[in-house]
Amino acid sequence: MNPRSGLPRVVLAPMAGGPGTVALAAAVGAGGGFPFLPGGYLSPDRLAADVEILRAATDRPFGVNLFVPGPDRIELTQRAREYAAALAPMAELAGVELGRPTWDDDAYAGKLDALVQSPPAVVSFAFGWPGLDDVDRLHRVGAEVWVTLNDPAEVEWATELGVDGIVAQGGEAGGHRGGPVDNRRDHPTRDLVRAVRHLAPARTAVVAAGGVADGLVARALLDAGADAVAAGTAYLLADEAGTADVHRHALHTRSGTVVTRAFTGRSARALRTMWTERYSDAAPAAYPHVHHVTAPLRRHGKETGQPELVHLWAGTAHADARPGPAEQITEDLLAAL
Repeated sequence: MNPRSGLPRVVLAPMAGGPGTVALAAAVGAGGGFPFLPGGYLSPDRLAADVEILRAATDRPFGVNLFVPGPDRIELTQRAREYAAALAPMAELAGVELGRPTWDDDAYAGKLDALVQSPPAVVSFAFGWPGLDDVDRLHRVGAEVWVTLNDPAEVEWATELGVDGIVAQGGEAGGHRGGPVDNRRDHPTRDLVRAVRHLAPARTAVVAAGGVADGLVARALLDAGADAVAAGTAYLLADEAGTADVHRHALHTRSGTVVTRAFTGRSARALRTMWTERYSDAAPAAYPHVHHVTAPLRRHGKETGQPELVHLWAGTAHADARPGPAEQITEDLLAAL
């Protein structure tokens, strides 16, 4: 696939942790979009199985997203412990024992090996950069490599890696900031796309992510220089999405979002809740340490339907998300371009 001429105009953003499913990816592909499977939080075996299931369900190209592991430093564990102490009263009230602040690499090497053995059309990376050897391995088996960034200053770094595509994730995007540096520096998606298109090599595909909920916004981002737009929040209510019921309900009933580290220790945009209001200032930049601390509490919130205890990821345009088949959502977005 040529990263510019052969790329569908609508890309399904990889939504790890539940919403992104094989069925959702297949439906987006059927609608003419380019789907991504999320690899984050999965075991290598589970990811390999999902890839084969999707490959059997569609003859269209697709991508897989991986999380690049960050550093493991003693001070990150300590900061996460201090944050856990601040959360203790809320956890006690819910009857939940918080997790331990630990580091892990999300089985990165094993998942990369699985994708080299059975390569999708594209492998994208978030939370950091792949190594040059990783890029070379994927290129040798015919897979394109995309990276995520949030700041134009990171384009030169991405170019040096020889990547085929850049996902320019603007401040309107829901969920985690996927760039390599969590510096809380948000840029409006349209401005970021313009800057990235100016700085990146002409051969590099630029995918705009953030605020894509209707055709008008998508068209504006394409006019700004993007080759495609990535939509995530627009699919959270899709029939095939694995979005939890409590999350679906909140998307209908809540307004206002905030960028917070309160849930995982990494900046992410979510619907405002009691948790974000009370604890955002106390949350350290310590991913995945904080993620492991809060996971039991967030899981309890999903299981019991308590939105105040759930990370309700959502972009700024979440009110425009509509339920229905993902194939139709994709076709409607494409028709407006």
